[in-house]
Amino acid sequence: MRRVRRTAPHLPGWVAAWTGLGGRAPQADEAGHRHATWLELFLDLIFVYALAAVVRRLGDDPTPSPGAVLAVLGLFVVVQWAWLGQVFYDTRFDPDDVPHRLLVLVALVGAGTITLGADEVPESVLLPVGYLIVRGVLLLLYLRARPTGPMARTVTTIYLLGFGSGWLIWLASLATPTNTRPTLWIVAMLIELATPWVGKRWLNRFPVDDQHLPERIGQFTIIVLGSALASLLFAVPDHPRPHMIVTAGLAFLVPAAVWWVYTTFVTTREPRRRLRGGQTYSYLHIPLGGALLLLGWALGQMVRLADDEVARLPTELRLVLAASITAWMLCGLALHWVWNRPSIGRLGIALYGMGSTILVTTTVHEPKLMLSLLSLAIVGYAVLLTRRLTATAED
Repeated sequence: MRRVRRTAPHLPGWVAAWTGLGGRAPQADEAGHRHATWLELFLDLIFVYALAAVVRRLGDDPTPSPGAVLAVLGLFVVVQWAWLGQVFYDTRFDPDDVPHRLLVLVALVGAGTITLGADEVPESVLLPVGYLIVRGVLLLLYLRARPTGPMARTVTTIYLLGFGSGWLIWLASLATPTNTRPTLWIVAMLIELATPWVGKRWLNRFPVDDQHLPERIGQFTIIVLGSALASLLFAVPDHPRPHMIVTAGLAFLVPAAVWWVYTTFVTTREPRRRLRGGQTYSYLHIPLGGALLLLGWALGQMVRLADDEVARLPTELRLVLAASITAWMLCGLALHWVWNRPSIGRLGIALYGMGSTILVTTTVHEPKLMLSLLSLAIVGYAVLLTRRLTATAED
């Protein structure tokens, strides 16, 4: 049964005015499904630029160090977590009134500040200041929702304590030396990431909207895929030769196959089964999104090196490519496992996909040949998996 936001039956006038929840229901279509609002889609726009700023840290060096890759993944977690916080609030409350809109616009300013600071971490304070703005707005939104009912008080207590503790650590980091800031950020993020799990028992009593949350997370995943495509397109020269068009086309098949598999999965009913508090579903999308971001960068580097007629791809680039594809497949398998224990056939498809990826990336060194074999393997994986998902959904 679809849950809707609970409201107190007799809110005082000033409370109803402040919370914006005086008897209003979440926006829904004629079938009763909660969909993304125009404000939520507007918020997504700034995160497109934030993702571009994060991946831009890797630059055009096809031999990134492990530290550089980890830094990009860490920044991606910060960006996606900032976005997820607003999504979890909206899926339970979302009055969409004037105070709510104004607060979200302030959060947009914070997200823009994160974007500006991503290139200069940890020297610049722009990123932590932007994060403090985004999460500070979220804390204010939960304070608004708190008086609206017993269940709202339970949910907001958990988030205000956990996220508030992380917010204070982020604030304290502004006064610390540059080299110690990342340590405090990691501690703060661990506290925030642990909060929904520590409070899982109580949060599951007030479940998220099983239509809205998968839709919103799916939209963010498409944004990440768009960033991956941008990395690929920017690698193509202004006046490409015919062989470069073919090379770029082969590279495009990989994110296209990812899109095909993902949309097949989310359009089945599997993501809506036992969603409850949404912790497992949303957390699995964090490494999935990071993998797709790195995959787009790696494909772009391969296209660029193919244009330069490099005979042998660097080991570091091949490792990033193999790790990103394998992580995407593992996350997909885990998402399937959560709602429906995979059959032997599903496990076999996963082993084929990961095995063929590792085999190609470790034994083939020439860019064009690797792209040809890799795209063939990934398209084959997509065909097999979408047929399996479709058959499972029809059973």
